[in-house]
Amino acid sequence: MKISIITVSYNSENFIESCINSIISQSYKDIEHIVIDGDSSDGSKDIISKYKDSFCYSVSVSDKGVYHAMNKGIKASNGEYLLFLNSGDHFYSNDSLALF
Repeated sequence: MKISIITVSYNSENFIESCINSIISQSYKDIEHIVIDGDSSDGSKDIISKYKDSFCYSVSVSDKGVYHAMNKGIKASNGEYLLFLNSGDHFYSNDSLALF
């Protein structure tokens, strides 16, 4: 069962790396991670670029707000389930998805 994790971000330089690492560290591996960045002006884009090989899809362009970004993520997703994990969030443990 594939889970699509959609992360929306805007100027989240201080948080996004923790979010990304919490997804990469999951013991459950049938995940596609989609990152939608609203053309951040801080260091977020550099951090996202650093992890680009771990994403199924990522884009960094201006949008019309958080819900517009979320809808872009939904359109890019292919999973049976969608999960939104925003850039300032992270999973409680490395087994969070395995327990689902």
